[in-house]
Amino acid sequence: MTLPKPHAVLYADGACSGNPGPGGWAFILRAGETRIEKSGGFRRTTNNRMEITAVLEGLRALKEASRVDVHTDSQYVVNAMNQGWAVRWQAQGWKRNKKEKALNPDLWEELLDLCDRHDAAFHWTKGHAGDPDNERCDRLSKKALSAPGLPEDPGFEREESGGTLNLFD
Repeated sequence: MTLPKPHAVLYADGACSGNPGPGGWAFILRAGETRIEKSGGFRRTTNNRMEITAVLEGLRALKEASRVDVHTDSQYVVNAMNQGWAVRWQAQGWKRNKKEKALNPDLWEELLDLCDRHDAAFHWTKGHAGDPDNERCDRLSKKALSAPGLPEDPGFEREESGGTLNLFD
């Protein structure tokens, strides 16, 4: 007999000052009586990368396979997961179509792997509409993008340089 997976609720948000520019991500994860808040950022990235990273970081924080309700105000993330865009991009070798490459394949790849482990249901939450956890994530992500000494986002640096990571300034 298999026990049901534990249930968790994840709120995630990302922010960028300029696009690209300094970026921040944040999540709130609730499971039972436990509540975790975490945030971080990169010195140069994009808003979409931060939206995906916020979800990734929240799912990574789960210690065991779980059923997760993921709430984000990013229609990009919700549509890519609920409408199968990310799975299709992966199946097409990270191409959106015959001419355009899919952006952020490093993050989508990991998100798809984590969703294989967890039963994740993605829900769109209107941003800046009074949802306390969404508003909290928004504040945390904006604070994180202005933190001193932010690291590089190696996936963005690789994407920006055309697929090869420039190790020299």
